Amino acid sequence: MTPADSTAPNTSGNNASHNPDNSGSTVATDVADTKHVKGVKITDLHKSYGNVEVLKGINLEVKPGEVVCLIGPSGSGKSTLLRCINVLETSNSGTIEVAGFVATDPETDLNKMRRHVGMVFQGFNLFPQMTALENCVVGQVKVLKRDQAKAKEVAMRNLKHVRLDHLADRHPDQLSGGQQQRVAIARSLSMDPDLILFDEPTSALDPETVGGVLRVMRELAAAGMTMVVVTHEMEFAREVADKVVFMDGGVVVEQGPPSEVLSNPQHERTKSFLARVSDHGEIDTD
Repeated sequence: MTPADSTAPNTSGNNASHNPDNSGSTVATDVADTKHVKGVKITDLHKSYGNVEVLKGINLEVKPGEVVCLIGPSGSGKSTLLRCINVLETSNSGTIEVAGFVATDPETDLNKMRRHVGMVFQGFNLFPQMTALENCVVGQVKVLKRDQAKAKEVAMRNLKHVRLDHLADRHPDQLSGGQQQRVAIARSLSMDPDLILFDEPTSALDPETVGGVLRVMRELAAAGMTMVVVTHEMEFAREVADKVVFMDGGVVVEQGPPSEVLSNPQHERTKSFLARVSDHGEIDTD
C-alpha cells in the first residue's frame, strides 16, 4: 500500500490489491487473487502459558476497512491476542484467518502472510543504528525486494505523511518518543500492509507527544486502513473505532459500536472498568 499522493497513504483495501513487485504501487483486484482484501476472523481461540489460560475461547471479526479497538484492564489478554494474530505468539487451539491466510495452519507461509500485516509496538522497535529513513527502507529491500531508489521514494512519502520527512536523517536516539513512534508507523506503511496491528502505541509516550501519534492514526482510519488497536485512549476509541471490544480475564465481555460499549455498556464488568478510566486512559484510583 504505497501512498496515493505525497501526503496520504492508499488504504483502499476493498478495491486495490497488494502488489508484491518492485513498483510500490497498487493495482486493481484480480478475481483470482482476492485473499488480500479479507480482514481478520478469530474463532474459539485459546492460549495458555503453562497452566495459566490467558485467552479463553476468543471470537472476533474485523472487516476490511474497519477500526477495532481492544480495551480492558492490564492482564486481560489484549496484547496476547494481538500477538497471536501475527503469530508472534502461538495459540493452543482455535482458528485465526488474516488477510485470507489461515495463520493457525502449520502449512501457511507466515512470512508471506506477514507481508500483508503491519505491526506497531509499544516500544517502537526501531533499529538504533539506522536513521529514520533507513528504518523505513530496510524491510522494503530485504522482504519486498524493492530497489533502493524506489524504497527510498516510498519511505520519504510515508515519513512526509507522518510529518517527519525533515528528520529523515536522524537516528532514533535523536528523536522524541512520539517521533520514534511516528517513524514506526511510517515504517509499517512502507511495507504495503493490508492491515496494521497497534499494541498500545501511546502508552510509553510523554503526554505532550501522544497527540501527534493519535493524529496520524486518525488519518489512517479516515483513509480506510484496517486497524486493530490495543489502547487505553478512550477518546480515540470513541471517535475513530467502528467496533470496541472490552476484554477481561481472557474473554470478550462485550463488543459493539463505541456508542453502545462506551456510552451505554450492558455488562457490569464493562461499566466498572469505564468508571475508572478517563478518556486519556488514566486510572482513577480514588
